[in-house]
Amino acid sequence: MNSLKGIFPALLTPFSIDGNINERSLRELLRMNLEKGADGFYVGGSTSEAFLMSMEERKRVMDIVCDEVSDRCAVIAHIGCIGTAQAIEMAKYAKSLGMDAMSSVPPFYYHFSFEQICQYYFDIVNAVDLPMVIYNFPDFSGVVLNSDNIDVFLRDPRFIGIKHTSSDFYSMERFRKARRDLLIYNGYDEMFMSGLAAGADGAIGSTFNVMAEKFVKIMSLFKKGMHTEAMAEQERANNIIQALVRVGVFAGEKAILTHLGIDFGVPRKPFTPLSEKECNDLIRVYEENR
Repeated sequence: MNSLKGIFPALLTPFSIDGNINERSLRELLRMNLEKGADGFYVGGSTSEAFLMSMEERKRVMDIVCDEVSDRCAVIAHIGCIGTAQAIEMAKYAKSLGMDAMSSVPPFYYHFSFEQICQYYFDIVNAVDLPMVIYNFPDFSGVVLNSDNIDVFLRDPRFIGIKHTSSDFYSMERFRKARRDLLIYNGYDEMFMSGLAAGADGAIGSTFNVMAEKFVKIMSLFKKGMHTEAMAEQERANNIIQALVRVGVFAGEKAILTHLGIDFGVPRKPFTPLSEKECNDLIRVYEENR
């Protein structure tokens, strides 16, 4: 499990002007983040605009990532879909590519019961022999996983971890107490140090696409007990995150990557690109806090 600990960028998807996946830019992003010290990649999550992509496009991104990184790092495939059959199809494809683990947000929109959500996860792990990382993202999924209801998963060793995109650090600490070998990933980048203090093994984050080196540094400093220095780095990262939130995270990250020399285009509609002023203001903040 050590290979699955650390800093995992939740990969963005670059689109060319004709709307297709830009393979060259995706490969450049992977290489850049490996050079910055990323420990692995989280592929096909919400940051990738997965729910604006077809199943075949999502599989194509997996193809490119696995071909580019080979065995150089761990890769976690987000296979989440609203429908169980589609999620299993994605999971089987991830397995065929030799990916290290799978992950899924709970099925959303239809207000499924907790029992139905549990059945969704167990149907997937029963169908595909890949370890599962649960994706706890209550703000977007509408499903809250906490110390009161997560035991059903923690008792099963096929559930190896949780991506905890929540500010409920009490629950994160309780997850760690309940199962010492559980992999816990912090999900909110702006709260990374808080997650480390609560027992996180690392993080999966959107903004790592543009500044993975900052979070590699924060984690290293924290482990050395250099908390003041780690907090200073977190503050610089948060200055950038604040600017990204102001203009739109996905469009903003793509603008920064284009500024860095990787043509990342713009997000898919109904997302909108940045105005010239928004872009200039964002790049200024980014450069001031690098």
